[in-house]
Amino acid sequence: MSFKRVVVTGLGSVTPIGNTVAEMWQNLLAGVSGAGPISHFDHSKHKVHFACEVKNYNPADYFEKKEIRKLDPSVQFAKIAARECMADSGLDLDKVDRDKIGVIISSGIGGLASFEDEIGDFYASENRVPRFSPNFVPKILCNIASGHVSIDFGLRGPNFGAISACASSANAIGTAYDMIRIGRATAMVVGGTEAAITPGSIGGFGVMRALSTNNDEYQTASRAFSGSRDGFVMGEGSGCLLIEDLDHAIKRGAKIYAEIIGYGASSDSYHLTAPHPEGAGAILAMQNAIDEAGINPSDIDYINAHGTSTPMGDLCEIKAIKKVFGEHAYNLNISSTKTMTGHLLGASGALESIISVKAIQNNIVPPTINHREDDLDPNIDYKMNFTFNKAQERKIDIALSNSFGFGGQNACLVFKRYAE
Repeated sequence: MSFKRVVVTGLGSVTPIGNTVAEMWQNLLAGVSGAGPISHFDHSKHKVHFACEVKNYNPADYFEKKEIRKLDPSVQFAKIAARECMADSGLDLDKVDRDKIGVIISSGIGGLASFEDEIGDFYASENRVPRFSPNFVPKILCNIASGHVSIDFGLRGPNFGAISACASSANAIGTAYDMIRIGRATAMVVGGTEAAITPGSIGGFGVMRALSTNNDEYQTASRAFSGSRDGFVMGEGSGCLLIEDLDHAIKRGAKIYAEIIGYGASSDSYHLTAPHPEGAGAILAMQNAIDEAGINPSDIDYINAHGTSTPMGDLCEIKAIKKVFGEHAYNLNISSTKTMTGHLLGASGALESIISVKAIQNNIVPPTINHREDDLDPNIDYKMNFTFNKAQERKIDIALSNSFGFGGQNACLVFKRYAE
């Protein structure tokens, strides 16, 4: 059986450093931090007082008042990102078979804000009278963004969510890639969305010591690969891509950003929330993606690292990279763009796939910001190029994007400059 080639033809995003792909990319290259004091709720009694929120956002600019009541913020972000993605793709839906175009948009936590609001109102009510909104259940489901986007564009192909914590949207892209390769779909809207800057989320991740508590230096708190890193900074937003069968894209005259050539997934099979100390699952996922791509590790120019700025996570990922790439680990560029966007949980893989594609398109590596020369971890090999503080121009033909999630769930994607 011969597999179809799969290409990226549309991009859309809503992020803490820009509400379009163009704005996000410009701020990424400029090293803009998306972190700031939390405005979504009163954080005064929490240990963590900051996050990377989406800015200059008013739902009324995008949706009718009646519709807003039905949509969790995570779904709002997904619908907006999907609109940009579809417009960017130039796909004329009246000239394609919508039965063969599907949607996989994932979320790690789903409508957490809506859940907390509704349950909070219930417990605060006198005699706890169960007066729930009929929109309650649809608003909280992790798969519901896919349903909304499918309805918005009349897409009747495969439609679901791929739920795997912080690897969710990377697995969404990988799953859709496989579907197109074997002919089950001609195109898929893929991505992730998250809106988890809530009291429960900040409190829950905080008590696990997963979040940075550097409240005094919040703009520079996400400092992946630096000695003083102390946890990730929560982000929110959405990233969506249109991926499609190459023949389908060529036939309709689509612009092609890049080609997807490999997808690897694995399990740490070690611990629910801690990474394998030697990066075993990360090694397997990267190697699987590289093997499927039919390339050598030395062919990769750039790694968009998972790089959450957690003490163990960063160290284990570096170990894994050195194991997979050997001496080539010193020749490629690595960066953590989460130092600017924050960690979008289930949406991070999609956003970082967009960033990887843009890096290939523009031959420039976005930076890992917030590093100081004297802020070193003795366990990290700084002969590796972490692209600290300033974007670097270089030829990028192939990029690898890493996503690792709670549950030991790992997903890696390989993108390549398109050539006929």
